[in-house]
Amino acid sequence: MADTAAGWTGVIKGKPAPGQVATRCRTTRMEDIAAFTDMTGDRNPVHYDEALARKTRFGKLIVQGGVITGILNACVAEDLPGPGTVLLNTNLNFRKAVGVNETITGRVEVVSVRDDKPICELKVSVLDAGGEVCVEGSATTYTMPLEGL
Repeated sequence: MADTAAGWTGVIKGKPAPGQVATRCRTTRMEDIAAFTDMTGDRNPVHYDEALARKTRFGKLIVQGGVITGILNACVAEDLPGPGTVLLNTNLNFRKAVGVNETITGRVEVVSVRDDKPICELKVSVLDAGGEVCVEGSATTYTMPLEGL
């Protein structure tokens, strides 16, 4: 049910509250690397050449950062704030590389919410299966009203 606060009228999941959290998990696959390359042209050998990748500081094939942070897009668009949400700004710090067949968890936490406009400030992160931070940062979102369309 939509919130009736001026800026949040018609927003599917309503106005979020500071402190709300949403998470999503998935396991990376070699197919993710290929799909991202097909979309972007990123053919960095650290994503494809296993022998070379083993000699790097990562010691393994690594998944492109855009694939890893894509889970955050799904969190905001599907879960919190939810459908109709787009990213206005992100500030991300990459802390740890993610390899193929590793499980990651995207996490978004509402830091602040405007009343006059459907805009949120979020703390965002991507964690590996051991809970180590792979990516952390912040994001600003805008949520379009979709009810009644």
